[in-house]
Amino acid sequence: MKLDIRLPDPPAVLRRGPFRAGTFRGALHEPRTAVVVGRLLGAAFLVCFLTGLLSHVMQHQPQWLALPSRPVWGYRVTQGLHVAVGIAAVPLLLVKMWVVYPRLFAWPPAKSVGHALERLSIGVLVAAGIFELSTGLFNIVQWYPWPFWFVPAHYWLGWVAAGAVTLHVAVKLPLIVGHWRRSRAAAADPDGPSRRGLLTVVGAGVGVVTLATVGQTVTPLGRVSVLAPRRADIGPQGLPVNRTAFGAGVLDAVRDPGWRLEVMGPRPFTATREELLAMAQHTVTLPITCVEGWSASADWSGVRIRDLMARAGAPAGAHLRVFSHERFSPYSVMDMPDEYARDSLTLLALMLRGEPLAEDHGYPARIIAPNRPGVLQTKWVTRMEVLT
Repeated sequence: MKLDIRLPDPPAVLRRGPFRAGTFRGALHEPRTAVVVGRLLGAAFLVCFLTGLLSHVMQHQPQWLALPSRPVWGYRVTQGLHVAVGIAAVPLLLVKMWVVYPRLFAWPPAKSVGHALERLSIGVLVAAGIFELSTGLFNIVQWYPWPFWFVPAHYWLGWVAAGAVTLHVAVKLPLIVGHWRRSRAAAADPDGPSRRGLLTVVGAGVGVVTLATVGQTVTPLGRVSVLAPRRADIGPQGLPVNRTAFGAGVLDAVRDPGWRLEVMGPRPFTATREELLAMAQHTVTLPITCVEGWSASADWSGVRIRDLMARAGAPAGAHLRVFSHERFSPYSVMDMPDEYARDSLTLLALMLRGEPLAEDHGYPARIIAPNRPGVLQTKWVTRMEVLT
């Protein structure tokens, strides 16, 4: 015998406002509208998750994983896409939540244990999505009003959001397919805006926020991207910086006239800046790309890392550990795998655009390598160790 349990109707006090029958009418709150917006939002989340995962792996490269140093602009494209799509997802998420929020007032709140778990999973999805997008926005302007470290929190909540999206799509897939295949000429509320009007506004909103911020990566759009946190042509020597020498607490060290680079290996040696300048110099054009999404290309000159390693007697397959004068940073020590250390474009840079490095750009010497995150382009280098 089937047991049919019916919850009582909501009390009269709740049959008002958004709980009133027939409150939400028209195409704007229909499931098909939610499906259309959800497809766009899901695609944005997928791009952000994949590019974010790639960025995390490139910043914290496992020893067993070999990453290519080419194309030189690879990280610039993927991280720029990560930030640009993340910003574009903000209006999509707001509209998606507005379209489906009437379901918050559905009665009964839970029809079964399974339904309750489904609603709970949606709550996790919404919370994770808001967390990822909001903390990402704060990160690109380098404002951290929370007690936890952004990188691991953003990374692990990204997995939570991905899992919640996957579960939500799996549960709702029959409904999604059904509404997507249904006639697009769905009934609209004659007294309200149409679905097409809503989607037009959404598209315009996404276009505006993208155009207003993407110039920090797509440099030709820099002057029209009025909301971009960075411009590629503003900063010392016409290049942006995230952390100044003063902010890093290295001014005394880098201004020391007795500065020497220490290179440890089978044949260790030290070299002054003048001695490094007397070695064979090479000039490369490479971008600096930061996790906040901005990037800019410049001409760098200096000594090839592989030449310094060869002088130190590095064997084939050796990698490099680089130390910065900056001590209180998770990136003050950087490991450089062989694929990057042996690349002809990887330099210990001494000059920027034909001039000595500015202090804020890493004077007296810094790393510049192709297809690497900016946090691994170590500034204010003091020591390098050949590791086998």
